[in-house]
Amino acid sequence: MGRPNILWICSDQQRWDTLGCYGNTWVNTPNIDRLALGGTRFDHCYAQSPVCTPSRASFLTGRYPRTTRCRQNGQDIPDSEMLVTRLLADAGYTCGLAGKLHLSACNPTVTPTMERRISDGYSEFHWSHDSEPIWPTNEYHTWLQAKGASRELRPHPECEYISLGPEPQDHQTTWCAEKTIDFVEAQESSPDPWLFSVNIYDPHHGFDAPESYLERYMDRLDDIPLPNFILGELDNKPPLQGHDHEKGHERYGLPYKVMSDRDHRFVKASYWAMCDLIDTQTGRILQALERTGQAENTLVIYMSDHGEMLGDHGIYLKGPYFYDPAVRVPMIISLPSSISPRINTDLVELTDLAPTLLDAAGLLRYPGMQGQSLWPVLSDQESVEPATREDVYCEYYNAMPWHQNPSAQTTMIRTHTHKLTVDHKNNTGELYDLNADPYETYNLWHDSGAVADKTEMLTRLCNRMAWTVDPLPARTANW
Repeated sequence: MGRPNILWICSDQQRWDTLGCYGNTWVNTPNIDRLALGGTRFDHCYAQSPVCTPSRASFLTGRYPRTTRCRQNGQDIPDSEMLVTRLLADAGYTCGLAGKLHLSACNPTVTPTMERRISDGYSEFHWSHDSEPIWPTNEYHTWLQAKGASRELRPHPECEYISLGPEPQDHQTTWCAEKTIDFVEAQESSPDPWLFSVNIYDPHHGFDAPESYLERYMDRLDDIPLPNFILGELDNKPPLQGHDHEKGHERYGLPYKVMSDRDHRFVKASYWAMCDLIDTQTGRILQALERTGQAENTLVIYMSDHGEMLGDHGIYLKGPYFYDPAVRVPMIISLPSSISPRINTDLVELTDLAPTLLDAAGLLRYPGMQGQSLWPVLSDQESVEPATREDVYCEYYNAMPWHQNPSAQTTMIRTHTHKLTVDHKNNTGELYDLNADPYETYNLWHDSGAVADKTEMLTRLCNRMAWTVDPLPARTANW
C-alpha cells in the first residue's frame, strides 16, 4: 500500500490513567479505547521531561532534552535541530499541524505574534499555543470570532479552583478536530503520503471543562477517589515537593494543604471531563479517515507530552519530580494494514517515536537520533536492536521559572522494579521499590536495607546520563 499516512494526536499534560483502555472506569473514552483495541497499547511509556518544551523537542527529534539544548519552557530550540517532520517532508510527505507546537518561547510580551519556528517541515500550520485570547495569530480565536463566538469562562459556584469553559462546539479541542478533518478530506485523492500533528491543549490546566461534560460526574462527585497522598509522606522527600504541597504554583494556586476533599474531587472531575471531550473529537477525526477511505493505510498515534500530578503526593500540575503521574503517558499506535492488536508492557520512551516513524516510512535513521525504533515490535519484524529497554530516563534542568534559588536540577531512572530520582541541588533523592510500593509513597533513599538497590540504580543513572552525549557530528574517519 506504499508509505503510510501519519495522524499524530498529542494531548497536553494527560496522565496515562485517564482512558478506559488503561483501566479508568470513570471516564468516557470509547473512541480511543477502540483505537487501542485495534492497535498496540503501550502500558509503560515515559516522557523524557515532565514539562512541555523539553518533552516536545525530545520526541520530535528523538533526542534527549540536554542533547537538544532545549531544556526549559521559555527557551528556543536551536536552528540546527532536525525534526522528524522535516525529514518526512523532505522525503515527500505533506505535513500539517493544528494546535500547539511549543518548541520556542511563547510569551506574548516578548514574541507578540507567535512562537519562532525553525525549519519544521509543516507546510500547513494552524497555530494555537493555548486557549487564551492573547495572541493575534491564535487561529482558534480567529475561528471563534468568525462564527460570532468567544471563549467565555465562568466561575464555578462551588469550587474556586475550576472554571466552566466554553461548550464543546466552541472549544479549542473541537477547533483542532475541525482543522484536522479539513486536512484529511483535502488529502483524500492525493498521491502523496501525509502527516498531520493534532496538538490539543487540553487537559492542561486551568481546569475548565465544558459544563455539559462536567455534569456527568456531578451525581457521583462524592465517590470520586481522592488524590494518592498519605499524611507525612513528604517528610523524607526532597524539599521542593513540600513547597508545592504548601503553596501550590504561583499563577494557578492549587495549594493541596488548603483545598478541601470536595475541591480535589471537583478538579479531578474537570480534568477527566476534558479527557472525555478529547475522546469525542478524536472519534470525529477517526470517522473522517474511514469516510475518506484512508483508515487502512494511516498510522495513528495517540499520546501526550507529559502527565499531571492531579494532587497525588500533595502536588498539582508539574515540576522537578518524576512520579508516574508526571512522566508516564498514554501511547497507542495503530495501523490496520501492518500492526496487529496487542498490549505491550515493555519500557519505552517518547524519544522512540521519531525513529519509529522513519522506519514506518521506509526511511533511513537520522544519525543524531538517540531513541530506539519501535517499528520492529509493532510490525513483528526481526531487529538488530534489543526489542526492549531495561530502563527509561528522564531529566529536569531548570525547566520552569518558579523553582529557583538556585534552579532545580533533577534526573530519574526507572526499571520494571525500581525508580530512583536525584535532586542534584540538595544532594538527595528518592528510591522506590515498585513491586512493594507501586504508588511511590515510601522513599527508601536513606534506608540502610536498600543500599544495594540504591547503588545499582545510581550506576544505571550515571550510565544513561553518559549516553545522552550528542552523537553529532558523526565520525567521518578513523583518525
